Amino acid sequence: MLLISGLLALTVGAGAAAPAAIPLSLERAFSGTIVSTYPDGRKAELWLNRNGTYVSEGRRHDRHSGRWNLKGNQVCFKRGIFGYCTAIPSSSEFTTRAVTGETIRVRLIPGRGRGPAG
Repeated sequence: MLLISGLLALTVGAGAAAPAAIPLSLERAFSGTIVSTYPDGRKAELWLNRNGTYVSEGRRHDRHSGRWNLKGNQVCFKRGIFGYCTAIPSSSEFTTRAVTGETIRVRLIPGRGRGPAG
């Protein structure tokens, strides 16, 4: 789940579908991989799907899935009972804090890599 904090450093309306009007900065994520790099060098990845779902692989290689939606100028994620929202990024690379408090580097790279088919 730490990866999601990386995605956009990224509480969601459970079951909500992705909205029709997606900001361009978020639109690019549907064909790319969001990579969060932690201070120890390990990486986590996140793949957003247009249907309001996501799949992530944490820095310990644990896979998770959940739902995302937009709430104002924020993107919100929910997996089980855990959820949170964060501002939609304005660039494809930035530094932020993970939920652990660590400073992480987040970037959007082209292609889906090992992720699910989009």
